[in-house]
Amino acid sequence: MVDAAEDLEVGMRKPKFQTEPTLPIFLKFRDVTSKVIIKGMTSTEEKDILNGISGSVDPGEVLALMGPSGSGKTTLLNLLGGRLNRPTVGGGSITYNDGPYSKFLKSRIGFVTQDDILFPHLTVKETLTYAALLRLPKTLTKEQKQKRAIEVIYELGLERCQDTMIGGPFVHGVSGGERKRVCIGNEIIINPSILFLDEPTSGLDSTTALKTVQLLQDMAVGGKTVVTTIHQPSSRLFHKFDKLILLGKGSLLYFGKSSEAMLYFSSIGCNPLIAMNPAEFLLDLANGNINDVSVPSELEDKVQIGNSDAGKKRRKPSPAVVHEFLVEAYETRVADKEKKKLMVPTPLDEEVKTKVFSRKRQWGASWWQQYTILLCRGIKERRHDYFSWLRITQVLSTAIILGLLWWKSDSNSLKGLQDQAGLLFFIAVFWGFFPVFTAIFTFPQERAMLSKERAADMLENECCFLFPNHAHDFSQHCCCLGTRTSYWSYPDGPKEGHNSSFSYCDDLHAGWRVFCKESPSICILDPLYVFQLPHL
Repeated sequence: MVDAAEDLEVGMRKPKFQTEPTLPIFLKFRDVTSKVIIKGMTSTEEKDILNGISGSVDPGEVLALMGPSGSGKTTLLNLLGGRLNRPTVGGGSITYNDGPYSKFLKSRIGFVTQDDILFPHLTVKETLTYAALLRLPKTLTKEQKQKRAIEVIYELGLERCQDTMIGGPFVHGVSGGERKRVCIGNEIIINPSILFLDEPTSGLDSTTALKTVQLLQDMAVGGKTVVTTIHQPSSRLFHKFDKLILLGKGSLLYFGKSSEAMLYFSSIGCNPLIAMNPAEFLLDLANGNINDVSVPSELEDKVQIGNSDAGKKRRKPSPAVVHEFLVEAYETRVADKEKKKLMVPTPLDEEVKTKVFSRKRQWGASWWQQYTILLCRGIKERRHDYFSWLRITQVLSTAIILGLLWWKSDSNSLKGLQDQAGLLFFIAVFWGFFPVFTAIFTFPQERAMLSKERAADMLENECCFLFPNHAHDFSQHCCCLGTRTSYWSYPDGPKEGHNSSFSYCDDLHAGWRVFCKESPSICILDPLYVFQLPHL
């Protein structure tokens, strides 16, 4: 792995390694509808999200889904990518090389979510390396998978920050554009045939956004099918897309080449009155705002009277009227022609279609390999939290204060025994809740990551359950450190061993952890607990 990195750094570019040749996928969708089921206390309602959306995208093309907020872009993207998991009622057809979606197609699909779900304490190289170890086929060796991760780093231009932490709200790390490229790298590392991205340019400046879209265009040139949602692209960004779908209130307002979008709207009488970004012009139309747009002749009789700032009356159609006009114009002028094109069979050999829908399910790693990889990744991610100087100082300080408060208390008197019972109760409660609060702040991030990896078919269900339980054991070792520190201040001292009441408290802790399966490995890694197990 090091040799490969050095060769790339000095400019000796080796032939790019790929898991297998990119298999082409022609995506077609016709009359796609979606309704969300809203369950109330007494009744159930259905809300329309998408109304008869049709379109297609071929290998080598980038399709942009554009529209205002709430227009259904993300819902359509999730439907096309097979990621919609909430209760919906839908219709229409979505085909991949003229075949329906199946779970066996997941290995051919890459899906980049809008949120950057990454571990903040892992470096760029570690993040992509673990993704390669989990996702690439078993037929590849560990060295080949590591080599693929390095090549993805250089393909995405991340070589300068490969040893930098991803970062988060409280951790300094890479920039927003670099973080987004890492998310893309997690998906392209398997060399997918089709790539879906949900607003990959959100939160990025225009230059960084342009580089990101240029990267998507380069991937498409390599034979991939790329579908992305976009909110408000710049003029340069808009012309990078091959095809465009414009949505408004869940309805299709335009589908075709992005370079011909302005010509189409000009043909129906919608022309910008001032020079403006084509994307802004289209979004204004999708919102029903035609203040800076010429009014089509068909709308002259369907207007509402409004007052301008100067008090003069101005005639303009309402947003609802504009939306109805645009939907009707597309259905009468373009929709039928595009639907006829969707009926043409995909020009592919049957052998290629069979490979795409291969029913041979193969995990990237065995069950044991998945578990060990997740455990190593979890240790690297959490070592900064569980074994930080702040955490260790907190544990030792609490233990020392407890020891000083109960230092050599009299165990022969009734009051002394009551004090010692209070000490045991405090230790049982405090060190019991200590890891609980740690888990409360850790599991939300873990859940998002594990859900993302399960949706991509990276993990088996058993690993998703066992990994968090075992990785959290390290928070319990801090509790052991505090318990052992307080133990030496107990009046009986370590001389009486497990016969003392303090040892009984330790036994109670160990038994509780084993019973709850909260921390099963604590009884193996802690020697004193191993000694005490026979007494449980």
